[in-house]
Amino acid sequence: MRSTRSRARAGLALAASLPLAAGALALGIPAAHADSDPHGRQTLQGTKPLWATPSADRGTVADSNRVGARVYLAGRDAKGLASYAQAVSDPKSASYGKYLSAKQAQERFGATKEQIAKVTSWLTSSGLRVTGTNQHYVTVSGDAAAAKKAFGTELHNYAKDGKTYHAPEKAATVPASLDGAVLTVVGLNNAPRLAHHDETLPGPSTAFRNAGPFSTYYGSKVNTSLPSAYGGHVPYAVKGYTGKQLRAAYGAKNFTGKGVTVAITDAYASPTIAKDIAEYAKRNGDRAWRKGQFSQVLPADWTHTGPKECDAAGWYGEETLDIEAVHAVAPESDVVYVAGASCQDDDLIDALHKIVDGRLADIVSNSWGDVEANETPDVAAAYDQLFQQGAVEGIGFYFSSGDDGDNVAKHGKKMVDTPSNSAWVTSVGGTSLAVGKGDKYLWETGWGTHKAPLSKDGLTWEGFPGTFTGGAGGGTSAAVEQPFYQRGVVPEALSKANGTAKPMRVEPDIAAVADSSTGFLVGQTQTFPDGSQKYDEYRIGGTSLAAPVIAGVQALAQQARHGVPIGFANPAIYDRYGTAAYHDVTDHPLGQGQGLAVARVDFVNSVDDKAGTTTSLRSLGGDSSLTATPGYDNVTGVGSPADTYVTSYIPGKRH
Repeated sequence: MRSTRSRARAGLALAASLPLAAGALALGIPAAHADSDPHGRQTLQGTKPLWATPSADRGTVADSNRVGARVYLAGRDAKGLASYAQAVSDPKSASYGKYLSAKQAQERFGATKEQIAKVTSWLTSSGLRVTGTNQHYVTVSGDAAAAKKAFGTELHNYAKDGKTYHAPEKAATVPASLDGAVLTVVGLNNAPRLAHHDETLPGPSTAFRNAGPFSTYYGSKVNTSLPSAYGGHVPYAVKGYTGKQLRAAYGAKNFTGKGVTVAITDAYASPTIAKDIAEYAKRNGDRAWRKGQFSQVLPADWTHTGPKECDAAGWYGEETLDIEAVHAVAPESDVVYVAGASCQDDDLIDALHKIVDGRLADIVSNSWGDVEANETPDVAAAYDQLFQQGAVEGIGFYFSSGDDGDNVAKHGKKMVDTPSNSAWVTSVGGTSLAVGKGDKYLWETGWGTHKAPLSKDGLTWEGFPGTFTGGAGGGTSAAVEQPFYQRGVVPEALSKANGTAKPMRVEPDIAAVADSSTGFLVGQTQTFPDGSQKYDEYRIGGTSLAAPVIAGVQALAQQARHGVPIGFANPAIYDRYGTAAYHDVTDHPLGQGQGLAVARVDFVNSVDDKAGTTTSLRSLGGDSSLTATPGYDNVTGVGSPADTYVTSYIPGKRH
């Protein structure tokens, strides 16, 4: 998973305890839109970030300072959009599956020409210059004095993380005469929204290889000279599962995803992607890509490409993993890659809007995000409106739940990731997966790995079971109230884990393989120490793997559904809870107290044995404070797809 704002491969950002999406009342989420005040203004809640505190205040921004912002449009019926998005996604609703075309959705819920004209007139009359307009937002630039006139608030400088950023001194307001036309405004705080355009993408990223020995399937190779663990000798990590093994594990049967289109969003675009995915399919037994099966939608230019900003080259592997994983699971699905111009929210939202506006896909896989504490409700509102627009068109969004467990080890505080915390997306958690001989599904644990190095004398595993190295993100949101589909499924001990009176959104919703020690084999062009650039393969994991795997499984399920889009999938996913459609994943699949682990060998220099190798024990099923238990849990959600999951979508088929 990569984060943004900078959003990283697998996560996003959100201000705790504040309301989110406008018009989200149908899901039990308080609207973050506009409240009237006595002065003929409406307050845009959440537009002042939590870090803009009096103690961090460094004074008023000079009137002449330049600022830029996006004013998102609420459309003609924000509450109706949320209500219809729920109804069309709920199997228990009479409107279930009655999707709108992109044109119908715009005509019914989109902003009118009159609203756009009114908002534009207000902005220009305040002294701001309109720099761009589309059906979703109006972008403006100008000085701080004009911004104050338009939004009714001073801009102040605030200290944050050792730097100084400007932000509204109080929540922004808009004239009540606009009659609710404005959803929110983003960009009045500039942490860290400065863009540099027309940048050139760097070459392939630095090479990485796994060292052997490997297992070809779980348990196929065991070295009895290594120290034992958990009552016996452990197998070496698999070289990397391939499509044939994953399809068998998750019940693909003869379904291939034919007739379904999966979109993938990431930042930037690998210059070698077409060649790499073709080579990977050829080497690993996947179906060859047919002409036109893979396509790309790229922006006109790129921003924030540097290694200290978004690290453009670092996203190439993410893009490659996502595409190869979807094709491995659903080999006949069309795949469209829609690139963000950077890892920043504005650019990723633009990429997602392209998919919705053009109805480019049925399923959208996203392996990026950030922690909830970093996102402000203004940005969350823009995302949620977009997800609702997709839902009414029958488009489902799938997001990685994160790779750092409860985030305490990395961020010092328990919190979930976003946008996977949104009530309008499917949050995908992670597992450690054992596929045995003959591609037989053996078991899964919740993904949570501890590493213990082999001692110098080779007799023990130092500090057994070792330090936490990563695990599936999950937990209880501090910002999003419990959506209707989680009621009666998610235990109150989880939904009220933050001590709230109201139950809150818990993630993930569903899970698939994510542990890099039981991960997927991926192939891409990389830059090696001698400067050469060539194709090579390595094992990879993370919920960045789980999300496209689930997207591929959903493509199979949509094919089984005779091609009818599943759309926003959570109501249907939870409707199958407790049935044979899922593997009920726990941390102890072989029984309480029976630990599981693999031995793993790695190159010290990441590419070859010139600097030697290291051997370690990787213990499975210990995800920070999160636990995979019988029933719904905050590591794997309702579980992973079992043998009957895909076929449960066949019309008339009972699950």
